[in-house]
Amino acid sequence: MTADQLRDSFTGFFADKGHTVVPSASLIPHDPSLMFNVAGMVPFKSYFTGDEQAPYNRATASQKCARAGGKHNDLDDVGRTKRHLVFFEMLGNFSFGDYFKESAIPWSWELVTGDPASGGWGFDGDQIWVTVHESDDEAEAIWHEMVGVPMDRIQRLGDKDNYWQMGDTGPCGPCSELHIDRGPEFGPDGGPLGDPFGDRFMEFWNLVFMQFNQAKDGTRTPLPRPSIDTGAGLERILALKQGVDSVWETDLMQPLIDEAQSLTGKTYRVGDYDDTDSFGLRVLAEHARSSSMLVNDGVFPSNEARGYVLRRIIRRAVRFAYMLGTESLVMPRLTETAIGVMGNAYPDLVKNQEFITNVITREEESFRQTLKNGLSILDTALEDDSESLSGSTTFLLHDTYGFPLELTQEIASERDVAVDLDGFNVEMDAQRTRAKAAAKGTVDDASLGRYREVVEQFGTTEFVGYSDDQAEARVLAVYDGDASSGEGISEIFLDRTPFYAESGGQIGDTGTIVTETGTAEVIDTTYAIPNLRRHTVRITDGVISAGQTATASIDSERREKIRRNHTGTHLLHHALREVLGEHVKQAGSWVGPDRLRFDFSHYEAVTADQIAEIERLANAQTLHSRPTRTFETTKDEAESLGAIAFFGDKYGDIVRVLEAGDTIELCGGTHVSATGDIGMVKVVSEASIGSNLRRIEAFTGEGSVALLQRDEELLGNVASLVGTQTDDVLGGVQRKLDEIKTLQGEIKTLRAHLAMGRATELAAIANDGVVVTQIDQLDPGELRELAIAVRQQPSVHTVVLVGETPSGGVGLVAAVPKDSQKPASVLLKDAARAVGGGGGGKGDIATAGGKDPSGIQEALRLAATAVGEFS
Repeated sequence: MTADQLRDSFTGFFADKGHTVVPSASLIPHDPSLMFNVAGMVPFKSYFTGDEQAPYNRATASQKCARAGGKHNDLDDVGRTKRHLVFFEMLGNFSFGDYFKESAIPWSWELVTGDPASGGWGFDGDQIWVTVHESDDEAEAIWHEMVGVPMDRIQRLGDKDNYWQMGDTGPCGPCSELHIDRGPEFGPDGGPLGDPFGDRFMEFWNLVFMQFNQAKDGTRTPLPRPSIDTGAGLERILALKQGVDSVWETDLMQPLIDEAQSLTGKTYRVGDYDDTDSFGLRVLAEHARSSSMLVNDGVFPSNEARGYVLRRIIRRAVRFAYMLGTESLVMPRLTETAIGVMGNAYPDLVKNQEFITNVITREEESFRQTLKNGLSILDTALEDDSESLSGSTTFLLHDTYGFPLELTQEIASERDVAVDLDGFNVEMDAQRTRAKAAAKGTVDDASLGRYREVVEQFGTTEFVGYSDDQAEARVLAVYDGDASSGEGISEIFLDRTPFYAESGGQIGDTGTIVTETGTAEVIDTTYAIPNLRRHTVRITDGVISAGQTATASIDSERREKIRRNHTGTHLLHHALREVLGEHVKQAGSWVGPDRLRFDFSHYEAVTADQIAEIERLANAQTLHSRPTRTFETTKDEAESLGAIAFFGDKYGDIVRVLEAGDTIELCGGTHVSATGDIGMVKVVSEASIGSNLRRIEAFTGEGSVALLQRDEELLGNVASLVGTQTDDVLGGVQRKLDEIKTLQGEIKTLRAHLAMGRATELAAIANDGVVVTQIDQLDPGELRELAIAVRQQPSVHTVVLVGETPSGGVGLVAAVPKDSQKPASVLLKDAARAVGGGGGGKGDIATAGGKDPSGIQEALRLAATAVGEFS
């Protein structure tokens, strides 16, 4: 059975049981608490929590997953074990309050032990062991009495192994795991309890029974509609089905191992986890596959969040290639092989192959140079004849240059130098603390509970803002602040609203909510939880209470500006893809009333000519002023029409589609009725915001007009300043620049004459060919030129000048004979410290600077002493 056949057999089995087959979601989750989708249930999380109504009662999927960041981090274990992977697929079947244990357990047994001719996997039931939670009599009874598993092959485990929680609070419940006995050659007998490492009794399917809700105090109450969440590791099951020792010998990984052997000339030894070469080959294989999948889903190498994890993965692969003795690029061919392996299941990989390969190749090329630079820094650090390499240097190599600790230790040990691991760990802990601090900011449990109470009692908010700027509504709840005092900020929830809640990059609406007893200024609109719109307000008059009838009115003029910018963003997105290529994917956006911002993936700066063409294409759409169209349809139908997803929105089975000019995209935002309503699209900036990430900012409508008027006024002012007309402003500026250049040349000549004059005066005070003196009110460059001029005098060979600069700092210059065996910087080392500064140089001229003019006399004394010791 191939990987593709296994994937299809699982989803096909559950489709026959009435499950909706759901395509894999992206590796990038909508859950902000997660870096990647780490399990099959993650895309369905809001259905399990009750925050969203599931569009189906039961579902099945093969979900792409990655565990390489935060608390879900398998990266460092990759290659060391038989089954740890960064990227993997999780087969799962899910019940959202439909069936429970009585169906989930027998079905799992039916699939696992069923006849392969009928779609089963054909495992020997006598080799299957089951674990259940120590409190779960019900699951044990179903396994034994309904399925027929002998009691001696059912083992009970505690919370650590067989109890699942979504978090500190929320849905939770016991789980039951299926293990297969792979035989005595894999370890000791005794079932899962006697095989803690799982090599003999390999766990391959986990059935989670969500039947409780855990409160903050730890108490658990039964859920009204218990649910099922199962997860079966495709790669593990594939190894069992193909009868191989580990995931590395399956048809998913073996082609990559073979390619890695071809590239490095090393030989892979099956089952040898002590062999360094085999370890490195496994790393190359896995990291090529995982990085290809991540790039395809819109992750790009950077120094932030997901991009940093991807960068670590690619660099880890390159490091191992380097350690295996390969100086040529390895990732291009490995990436192509990975796409060949996975392309049948995920056709978009093949479509994006060139772009994926280019991104990964550029990162490898960059890091190979970085690797050389890191080695240079390490060599320099090891030249100090110290018995220990500092933790800070080790961390610098690890964090900035991507050096593995093991490589640093290996190189240091060759010179009998130990690595300060304690210092390194202090730096690592500090980095983790910073990362944790940056991850804070989630909604507190009390607020979350209140929001869910609103949904449970009244349902979610009806949004009428696509067609109406004003609506009559009922106030469902008012929270926070003092709603009667006119002070503080409150939250108002309505049963229906014209206010757009911030999502998909479009900011939330503002406006007013008015009842017969009070008025509230709406300062923002956001989602409290999915589909529940929260109006953040300031009560400006009277009191607003739950149960009242309200008139909700948005700021229509502000919304119109936002509409222009939002639709303009879509036109820019389309133009970017036309000009730069289809690899361009949105990585973020911000749409407000004043301007728009669009972040996108691209590997180099956008040229001025490309910007001009992007503007031309976008404005061609506005000039044609074709009507826009928004409609709802199924996600599959939208994709068949060629619609692409817009970053930041979460899409269900029914999606909202925007057709604007030549672009067709999924988007839940608000838009103009015709492209001509946008006005002119004017790009105002384009810049890098990270590795392979760019940001473009633009104006539309009134903003573009205001920009043109401002630029016209600015051009007129420039023309006036240079004494010419606006149509000759370039010529006028060039003439002024030529004048300035001529004057600067004259000033330089005069300064040279002045310096020669002063040089003669200073040479007269030389003592045995040495001048050490104070010269004030010269900038550092002028002080340097004077020192050189003094040294050129026949009676002088060594000069040190120190003085207060025009800006209030201190300048120091030293000049020694050109054939001196010691650098001039020796004369300034202590003197610079005396004025609170530093500097240097390796040749016969050295400069330094300081902040404390009161130390000039001490600096001169120290410089004179240094000259006396100089030889």
